Amino acid sequence: MRTLLLLASVAAIAAPAAAQQRGPFVIAESGRGFGTIAEAVEAVGDGTATILIAPGTYRQCAVQNAGRITFKATVPGKAIFEHEICEDKAALVLDGRGSVVDGIVFRGYEVNDGNGAGIRIESGDLTVTNSMFLDSQEGILGGGDSVPRITIDRSTFAGLGQCETENCSHSIYLQVDGPVTVTRTRFERGTGGHYLKLRARQVQITGNSFDDSRGSKTNYMIDLSEGGGGLIANNTFVQGRNKENHSGLIVVAAEEKTYSSAGLRVENNTATLAPGAPTDPAFVADLSGQQIHLSGNKLGPGIRAFERR
Repeated sequence: MRTLLLLASVAAIAAPAAAQQRGPFVIAESGRGFGTIAEAVEAVGDGTATILIAPGTYRQCAVQNAGRITFKATVPGKAIFEHEICEDKAALVLDGRGSVVDGIVFRGYEVNDGNGAGIRIESGDLTVTNSMFLDSQEGILGGGDSVPRITIDRSTFAGLGQCETENCSHSIYLQVDGPVTVTRTRFERGTGGHYLKLRARQVQITGNSFDDSRGSKTNYMIDLSEGGGGLIANNTFVQGRNKENHSGLIVVAAEEKTYSSAGLRVENNTATLAPGAPTDPAFVADLSGQQIHLSGNKLGPGIRAFERR
């Protein structure tokens, strides 16, 4: 009996090592390991699976053309993708039926058109949690009619955005006819464009931190470019000094009035100016002409509550 127990213990210890020998990308449901993320994605095909990603720094990318895939770091923050881009778009180009990205770091993405991103979402719903997007032209970009819903939670976006090319890029830039939810996420150290640019019918932006104190050439904190309803609440904003456009922190319908902004609620947020930041920005600047509800917001000296343009 003791011999059997010893053999079982040895097998249990050896199993993770054997999986690692098969490669750092393991399909959880089958235990199959692969040397590249692209090979693992191809193996999933149109199925539903979780790809477990071992700690490491990877110069790899992948295109998901089908299926539902969860990309999950086995140790959050230790699976790092950098530099390598697929289709001149992103590290992960997501064009399947649905995707989840959990615990992964993306850094250092740049392409000629200015839209090098960690993630390009093209179809299916997307959930991103506990991930980081660093020092790139864009963090997450994409959308379209075939993207029904996007959720971003407990993530960090830093050192992102640019306006050096014909079209600006942003920390997050999404076009979704369905709802976009951004919660418990930090935005900081922007390098151009907006921190959160959304073309969406319905938004929920709650419990986030927008720290522009070390930003450079940035614009709005939140840009609801074509209007939109929903809730912006319990966020913290620090407006920086080195801005390209300091006129508003949250701007509604600056480009179009595609979506109704009637009933949009902006509640219980805190906003201040960093030392040396230009005074007199509007906390909310509205171009929709519709009724927006503001309540409970705590604004520091030099910030006006509302402006209708």
